[in-house]
Amino acid sequence: MMNNLFSIFDPSSNLFNLSINWLSTLLGIMFIPLSFWFIPNRYFILWNFISNKLHNEFKMLLGPNSFNGSTFIFISLFFFVFFNNFLGLFPYIFTSTSHLNMSLSISLTFWLSFMFYGWINNSQHMFIHMIPQGTPPILMPFMVLIETISNIIRPGTLAVRLTANMIAGHLLLTLLWSTGITLPNYLIIFLIFIQILLLILESAVAIIQSYVISILSTLYSSEVN
Repeated sequence: MMNNLFSIFDPSSNLFNLSINWLSTLLGIMFIPLSFWFIPNRYFILWNFISNKLHNEFKMLLGPNSFNGSTFIFISLFFFVFFNNFLGLFPYIFTSTSHLNMSLSISLTFWLSFMFYGWINNSQHMFIHMIPQGTPPILMPFMVLIETISNIIRPGTLAVRLTANMIAGHLLLTLLWSTGITLPNYLIIFLIFIQILLLILESAVAIIQSYVISILSTLYSSEVN
């Protein structure tokens, strides 16, 4: 029963032994607005409004020492994760962010790049960051160990947070749908109403989780400067 339940997240469609479900990851490219119009449409104005809001917030978190244009990395990460989360709510579209191999690849790539940059260019700052200010000398070895462990598990926590939230909502929708076959007709209307509310909730979760992973990645990068 559990294998059948979790098998909805398996990429089962294939062509020449190549999984084509992962191609849904690139569907978000179709939602990028084209800027070839003399008069921008409402979708393009909304895209610029969200991008400017994210740019200002990420710029404030990165601080004055950040490179010019560094916020666009995290804006791209936000839109990429958001479109993959949101498209997974549509029927027959594979949700790539519900798999650890996708979310862990994203978080691990960002984390490794931050660590390499920090230890190569700001190694003294990275050592200082391991020991909070005011720590007693006897506790310094333990604080270094704790900070090292908390730093190593960061990409795992980012990936598990995103994957678990995507799986939880899809599982709940699947469980409610599977019980609808045995329900009487007067309860099916109530079930449909609950499913619509859950879809609205999952749409909010898709936005929140993409915002969370972008904000946390920004905070982690600000610590290496």
